[in-house]
Amino acid sequence: MTETTRDPRLVVEVLSEALPYIQRFTGKTVVVKYGGNAMTEDTLIDSFARNMVLMKEVGINPVVVHGGGPQIGDLLTKLKIESRFVNGMRVTDAETMDVVEMVLGGLVNKGIVNLINQAGGKAIGLTGKDGSQIRARKLKVEHQTPEMTAPEIIDIGHVGEVEHISTDLIEMLAERDFIPVIAPIGVDAKGNSYNINADLVAGKVAEALGAEKLMLLTNVAGLMNAEGEVLTGLTTVQVDALIADGTIHGGMLPKIRCALDAVKGGVASAHIIDGRVPHATLLEIFTNAGVGTLITDAERHGNDAG
Repeated sequence: MTETTRDPRLVVEVLSEALPYIQRFTGKTVVVKYGGNAMTEDTLIDSFARNMVLMKEVGINPVVVHGGGPQIGDLLTKLKIESRFVNGMRVTDAETMDVVEMVLGGLVNKGIVNLINQAGGKAIGLTGKDGSQIRARKLKVEHQTPEMTAPEIIDIGHVGEVEHISTDLIEMLAERDFIPVIAPIGVDAKGNSYNINADLVAGKVAEALGAEKLMLLTNVAGLMNAEGEVLTGLTTVQVDALIADGTIHGGMLPKIRCALDAVKGGVASAHIIDGRVPHATLLEIFTNAGVGTLITDAERHGNDAG
């Protein structure tokens, strides 16, 4: 059935189901980390932009933090600059950092801003350097083999971690009905720029804002158990146990730790959602079923999994 012939009764049912969630989250802040397939497939790009605008229209304050690793890699290749990785992190010398800033702060950031504006929203693009909103410090990477008596500290250049988030600029924009779109570039006290993992930035921004939700778009259905079933409605205690028993491992571990830290830091709930699904953010916020893994702090919110 096409959009022009969709049963109007179905539309009404959907709106009726969404109403309690709209009422519940009006005036709340939702931080969304945008990346992966949702950033590269045309239908998903369009649905993401419309999702952000709809959230703003119903009174929710979305804040977007985006990645851009593939786009950085593509430009480095075109410029014939070699990409090297240590523990999954790009070694970022001064030349590479210039490319990172061009791609994240320019091409990718302004592209997202334009898409949201074309969908009827009012987006403003920022990097963490604007207003010194993301204060960073150099990330120390340890490497150790069984033969080594002590870990080796590896210098991977302009790769940082979050030291402090200043929310004044983000809050000012949100109050004026703008949607902030933030590139994960931080700056230290000496003015040095650092590339920071977008998931980590999104988590720290959510903590600093006291956000209702942190939503991490990813390329999988969510956190899965050994049988391949998506786990959801998890508490921080349960997630800690899943890490301890090895259920959460590999590439999912850093993302889950980011979500876990955010909830322990005061964010009401964190969501690992499937960015390959059109309108994934709205499905997770406004429907009973959702579309991913929900993590909350049981001590603060009881059995509330909304």
